[in-house]
Amino acid sequence: MSSKKTDLNRRKFIGDSAKAAAGIAAGSALGMYGLGNAGPGKKPGSGMKFGLVTYLWGKDWDLPTLIRNCETAGVYGVELRVEHAHSVHAGMNKRQRFEVKLRFENSPVTNLGMGCNWAFHYKDKERLKKEIEGAKEYLLLSRDTGGSGIKVKPNGLPEGVPPEKTLEQIGKSLNVIGKYAADLGQVIRVEVHGRETQKLPNMKKIFDHVTEKNVGICWNCNNQDLDGKGLDYNFNLVKDRFGDTVHCRELGDPNYPYQKLIDKFVTMDYKGWILLEARAYVLDRVIALKEQNDLFNKMVAKAQEKVG
Repeated sequence: MSSKKTDLNRRKFIGDSAKAAAGIAAGSALGMYGLGNAGPGKKPGSGMKFGLVTYLWGKDWDLPTLIRNCETAGVYGVELRVEHAHSVHAGMNKRQRFEVKLRFENSPVTNLGMGCNWAFHYKDKERLKKEIEGAKEYLLLSRDTGGSGIKVKPNGLPEGVPPEKTLEQIGKSLNVIGKYAADLGQVIRVEVHGRETQKLPNMKKIFDHVTEKNVGICWNCNNQDLDGKGLDYNFNLVKDRFGDTVHCRELGDPNYPYQKLIDKFVTMDYKGWILLEARAYVLDRVIALKEQNDLFNKMVAKAQEKVG
């Protein structure tokens, strides 16, 4: 056997082992990530994993560089922002899609799928239809490249339309793409986003209309999480609808109570991915990514000590 083939098999074994340990099953009911049981000998929160949203810190890395840098940093999950230099997009042919899938399979890094901007608040029916069809295209792309789902988002409340009507429309649109996703073994991750829709009471109202079990909320660590009755209230309002991803900014940011948030995820034995969507300029993003991963592990350990 050639050394090249031996190395390929070794890397595939490492990748398969890491993905198996991650425990991500595309198409599973997302509620499983919210309330879990750590199992014998395991501490709550042991199933959480740290990954990267490629928006900003990974935006100019081509796919081989992205995977290599994540390996170096010890960060083994990525959500691929579709417009960026890794250039994973719906215009790819079957061969190109398979090549992306193979790259991830031959690494320890998990392709979580696509970070998309499809939104469903538009009052123009043709625009709404276009957004839904676009989401379907990227669900196919995610499946073909080995991902497990796509991120979408509400993006506001149009003027001249009763808010309750728009929130219902968003929820029902999520059901449409959720059903389509389920047939592909995919999930829908709904980022808490938009000037009014990022308010957690409004996200709750959206999900009052969501019936598909593979559609879940992607907590986004917004300042609005602290509004009204505060983090505890807003977190509890939607925690039963959490999906398998969370977006965070730099975990050392003193303007957001990240340790308290990690405490809450550990307490509920969350089993999804905490994905870094970093904003800060740093000289070496790979070193900074490793530092964020180390900080995440320390915060989880601290939270686990509190739980006992």
